[in-house]
Amino acid sequence: MDKMLTKFESKSNRVKGLAFHPVRPWILASLHNGQIQLWDYRMGTLLDKFEEHDGPVRGVDFHRSQSLIVSGGDDYKVKVWDYKLKRCLFTLLGHLDYIRTVQFHVEYPWIVSASDDQTIRIWNWQSRTYQTVRVWDTTGLRKKTVRGAPPQMDDMNVVSKVNNELFGGNDAVVKYVLEGHERGVNWASFHPTLPLIISGADDRQVKLWRMNETKAWEVDTMRGHTNNVSCVLFHPKHELIISNSEDRTIRVWDISKRLGVQTFRRESDRFWILAAHPEQNLLAAGHDSGMTVFKLERERPAFESFHGKCYYVKERYLRSFEYSNGRDVPLVSLRRANTTSTIGIGGGPRTLQYNTLNKSENNVLILSDAEGGSYELMSFSGDANSSSADGQDIRRGLAVSAAFVARDRFAILDKAKQLLIKNFQNEVVRKVVTPVNGVEQIFPAGTAGRVLLKTEDRIVLFDFQARKVLSELFISRVKYVIWNNDCSSVAFLSKHQLTLASKQLEQYCTINETLRLKGGCWDDSGSIFVFATSNHVKYALLNGDKGIIRGLEAPVYPSKLYGNNLFCLDREGKMRTIELELAEPLFKLALEKKDYGTVMKMVKQSRLCGQSIITYLQEKGYPEVALHFVHDPRTRFKLALACGSIQVALSVAQELDDAAWIQLGAAALRLGNFDIVEMAYQKTKQFDQLSFLYLITGNTEKLRKMLKIAELRKDVMSVVHNSLYLGEVEQRVQVLEATGLTALAIVLAANHGIDCKSLQHASKFNIDLAKQGTLLLPPTPILKSGDWPTLAVVGSSNRDRDTGNASKSRVGQLDDDDEEEGAAAAEEGAWGDDDMFDDEDDGAAKKEKKAAAAEGAGWGDDDLDISDDEDDVPAASPSKGKPAADFDVAVPAAGNAPYVSWLKPLAGSLFTASKVYLKSSFTAHSRRQYLSRANQKGLPNLCLKTPNVLEKLKAAYKAFTAAQFQLCQELLESIFSSVPLTVAQNKGESDDLKELLNLAKEYLMAVKLKTAMDNASSDVARSLELAAYFTHCNLQPAHMILALKTAMATAFKNKNFVNASSFARRLLDFPELSTEKQADLRSKALKVLQKSEQQGRNETEIDYDERNPFSIDADKFKPLYRGSPVVTCPYCSSNYSPSFKGQLCKLCDLSSVGTETIGLVTMSTYRKK
Repeated sequence: MDKMLTKFESKSNRVKGLAFHPVRPWILASLHNGQIQLWDYRMGTLLDKFEEHDGPVRGVDFHRSQSLIVSGGDDYKVKVWDYKLKRCLFTLLGHLDYIRTVQFHVEYPWIVSASDDQTIRIWNWQSRTYQTVRVWDTTGLRKKTVRGAPPQMDDMNVVSKVNNELFGGNDAVVKYVLEGHERGVNWASFHPTLPLIISGADDRQVKLWRMNETKAWEVDTMRGHTNNVSCVLFHPKHELIISNSEDRTIRVWDISKRLGVQTFRRESDRFWILAAHPEQNLLAAGHDSGMTVFKLERERPAFESFHGKCYYVKERYLRSFEYSNGRDVPLVSLRRANTTSTIGIGGGPRTLQYNTLNKSENNVLILSDAEGGSYELMSFSGDANSSSADGQDIRRGLAVSAAFVARDRFAILDKAKQLLIKNFQNEVVRKVVTPVNGVEQIFPAGTAGRVLLKTEDRIVLFDFQARKVLSELFISRVKYVIWNNDCSSVAFLSKHQLTLASKQLEQYCTINETLRLKGGCWDDSGSIFVFATSNHVKYALLNGDKGIIRGLEAPVYPSKLYGNNLFCLDREGKMRTIELELAEPLFKLALEKKDYGTVMKMVKQSRLCGQSIITYLQEKGYPEVALHFVHDPRTRFKLALACGSIQVALSVAQELDDAAWIQLGAAALRLGNFDIVEMAYQKTKQFDQLSFLYLITGNTEKLRKMLKIAELRKDVMSVVHNSLYLGEVEQRVQVLEATGLTALAIVLAANHGIDCKSLQHASKFNIDLAKQGTLLLPPTPILKSGDWPTLAVVGSSNRDRDTGNASKSRVGQLDDDDEEEGAAAAEEGAWGDDDMFDDEDDGAAKKEKKAAAAEGAGWGDDDLDISDDEDDVPAASPSKGKPAADFDVAVPAAGNAPYVSWLKPLAGSLFTASKVYLKSSFTAHSRRQYLSRANQKGLPNLCLKTPNVLEKLKAAYKAFTAAQFQLCQELLESIFSSVPLTVAQNKGESDDLKELLNLAKEYLMAVKLKTAMDNASSDVARSLELAAYFTHCNLQPAHMILALKTAMATAFKNKNFVNASSFARRLLDFPELSTEKQADLRSKALKVLQKSEQQGRNETEIDYDERNPFSIDADKFKPLYRGSPVVTCPYCSSNYSPSFKGQLCKLCDLSSVGTETIGLVTMSTYRKK
């Protein structure tokens, strides 16, 4: 029994009539219960129902050009419907029995109906009288044409007279009478082009008739049905006959062979009606429980694209289409001798594969379903005029599936589901047992020696040379596999699912569609996959983003995306070009790659619009980008608040109502923008909030104005509040007296020592005035003017990377040369070789790399340009003599304060460096001369300046990159001791010094963790812990990559795969790894992630929880999780456990831990105060 290619199936009452729409993907189904259903068979949805008939509806039809439907039923009525208006327009009455069929005339405004009353009527549906045009009475046909019939009576009955008088006796001329069926005929159909008629009857036979101008005769009888034949018709495109029967089968007959070639059976449903689409290769059959839309063969052409050409099969020829010039030529003839296949029932090519592994020759495999599965292997030069174009050297064989696996090898899956490797002479060179059961199909794997095995629920990447499974991906019922140009990514297409994965079957994303997937192709970059469904052309990115590019009128099969043009084949095998607008996927791709230059360029061009892109940007955390696409004031206002653009929100709020101003005031208050808060409160007349704002900002003048406004408004409570904020006791006493609260006025006046009229009546209230209170005054505001200060987060690598801000701080940023050195260090092994994949690397190369690393200093590489010279850091050298006495006078308490005990020798050295000794004569003593600043006479010369300290940080960065940790530690400790004695010239330098101090703390902690990790190499658990803590120091991206690489290698070597996978993910999140310089590191990280996820366990338990935020104890190098008690160093802000309180900080070695101080105060800050 053959398998039906079902495109759509519905469940309903018995279907008695069917009709396809000539243009739209619609089908009408009339049911035995009197209902008419309108379906979209492409979408699989019920569009509408029409219910006015009383009893079964046996005939329906669409008008070819207008929105009309005609139906006829057992209630003797012909009804005309408008499916746009969704109602019946009118009813035609005249038949006296069941109406079997109805149909619109192709050209004229006529409806033809046939009934069991033995009449055929033609109706004019445009006439408002709805009168019958012709009535043909067929009761006398047998008497007129059959021999032996009694002669016609001369006297005619009344009906015949009326018929003759109204319509004429010669309107219906009987041309042929076809006799041959033994029982009643149920259906007859004309051939669309040939003089043929087909009929089916209750005698279970299908008869083929031929006619000419004078006669009609029976050609043949096709037997096979075991019950009444319900319906029979010709296929509109192929020489086939389709019939269905009450024996629950649909049979397909070859007209030329007069044989049944296909049979489709349902177990419990009888078939009643058939319909053929006038333009497409679609059939429909109605049965007891619904209907089925199906086709007899797949219409997808066999094709594949490679190197600017599309190779495809059309009309038994292998053809080549060049995308650049549109040249389409035949290459090889595929016609086979003595073929027994029938055209139109699936004997053509199913798939085509081009050998991308052979660069010197063109090889193609063509697979078809003929003979249960077969293949054709051919090699050609690509020239249609060459001798290879005759197709005589084509190699053929039987196989379920086939795929190229090497330059001169291909694999086949035989009917026994065994994998055979063959050469191009079609000889078996190897037999391989498949590693999994139930292999249904094989696909190319993009690499020589590998093949993809498809089972019912998964795809398996199999290395048949090593005979091992490399990876698996659980996808059910994959139909097509499409690789990008460099075979780094692959798309798996199922019936309704698209899955994108890497070369190693690492899944990127899965996209589900409600409509069938027809095919797809990659763009030249391999980052955008464009695919077609039945109705749309869509796109998908590797991160899972998707969208609709445009709609389709008819299904197409994409082959190549060439710029903005999509080349695709239609069902006729014709190459079509569809112009696409790819702005949306390119914008999302640039946003994903953090290519902010391209993003802003596309924003300025305004090529994108719509709510979908705005929603996408909000979901991805880019409301500031979405702000450029919005013109609606309310939406623009919400986006401005979301991204903190208060000024934009302020300009938009001018067009909105008070609700927007309330939101603006709340947002501005969170950001400390008091000017906008004040404006918002004034716009919305929030007087109480406005008074409180003036209170916290210390604006007493405006607070007094608010008090006067409250008095004018006669708002007693507002007067009390404002007088309380201002400390105006007398005003409050007057208010209490005016409101009749005399007792409270007496108490308030007495407690504050104020005379008032109410004190005279104190005796009436029994109030004890002996105790005097204190004057209650409002608190002094912390910030009396201006907005809240905002923290400029300089040196934050994540922020700069995420926002794409071009203006970087000079503190904490690596120069481009330093970043390149960091990448080189990671690539060349300055931080050591991870040795994670010894079995995959070349042994000699590994030994050379280790030898080179051993020759370098420490972890470093001798080729790195690391300068140990500190001449460019002008700092005073410590004096060997005794510091000047002036310092002891200036800082008398220095020796008694442990947290400034370092000041005395260093400050003495600075004091000594601020003077010079000039030799006057040979016998006289040298004269001491103090050096003063050029623009500030009287102040000593500055030996330590902010740029000098910044240069030390850059030198520390270089040392850290080169793994010269001892040098790096010395430089960082020098920064700690230099910052307090450096004079900041302005606020910018002041902020730089504070940020520099924080960076020095983070890097010194990282250096000490790395040193401790090296010393604890024998203790596996401790080494793993320190490596994990190492990745939580706030380092620059280039250095964080080195730290994560070290932690990943340490965890992977010691089989802590859960931790290793976590470090690998964090490493892959860095955009720097997408560059060519970091390609090897990215490849290793991907391998670690894949293998670690397969293992999914930790061999050693360690004290590390990445999901719980923590700081690091600078003494014990242990995590201090959130909520734990912590003491800090007042100078460098390093954290310790409470037991370390009172001891000298081990990072800065300057301050006592836990001492409460105001912290570092710069001179610029001091002068401002």
